[in-house]
Amino acid sequence: MLGTVLFSGTAKSQILPLNAQYFQNRYFANPSMAGIGSGLNINASLRKQWSNIPGAPLTQGITLDQQLDKVGLGVNVYNEKAGGIQITKAMATFAYHLPLNERDQQLNFGVSFGTSRERFDMSSVHNSDSNDPSIARFNDRGYYFDGDFGASYTSDGLNIEAALPNMRSVLRKDDINYADKPTFYTAISYKLAFGSGMDGVNLEPKGVFRGIKNYKNLWDAGVNANFADNKLTVMGMYHSTENATVGFGINYMKSLYIMAYYNTATSALKGNTGGDFEINLRFNLGRK
Repeated sequence: MLGTVLFSGTAKSQILPLNAQYFQNRYFANPSMAGIGSGLNINASLRKQWSNIPGAPLTQGITLDQQLDKVGLGVNVYNEKAGGIQITKAMATFAYHLPLNERDQQLNFGVSFGTSRERFDMSSVHNSDSNDPSIARFNDRGYYFDGDFGASYTSDGLNIEAALPNMRSVLRKDDINYADKPTFYTAISYKLAFGSGMDGVNLEPKGVFRGIKNYKNLWDAGVNANFADNKLTVMGMYHSTENATVGFGINYMKSLYIMAYYNTATSALKGNTGGDFEINLRFNLGRK
């Protein structure tokens, strides 16, 4: 019984990833995007459920990445707590960016290696469940080695992404596997420019298809729009879980980027929560 609770609570929190991964910080979803562009990028994201119900998911993510010639280096740290389950993951990334012809075309490959840990907070269970052997076995696993792989094609127009996160979980069948994890991520987008300068508008429609272990495959579709010489951003996405995401952002001096998102509740949780709120801060040092 408790194993089912562990499984279902974490599965729901994995259905909606951090929204910043779609446009603002693609390195969250794909290691090949580490070091794309010039300068040192520092991203920090925080997402919390709007209503303070007990065990509401809280997600945090921090990335640092920089390109050195054709090599991209990065660090990706992720922490999530949903109910009694806490997932922590810390990865170091090596990426290679191969220039092609014109129009900023590149083939990008990236691999991340690091550690992950999943544990159950004993203070969140009733006394009658504190001696459940499934919890003890779950927590006894401690930290374990994990890895991600990603590839992408980027240009000033078409962009194609593919990634295999949590390769250990995908390739190895553990005897205990309550927590669902992303199994693959694919995306395609195209950048459109209308005008230039303060009167210009840049649009990037995007479609995403992704998988979660022991759950049906999911899709997301939406568009990111930049206005006023890329100083203002509006983003909207619709998800196959029958909910939507809207985001608004501002870019200050091309070095500080603030983006706020709101997720409506998924169809499975409507009536139980007011949705999720997320904020992402990005600092860029040394952009050309």
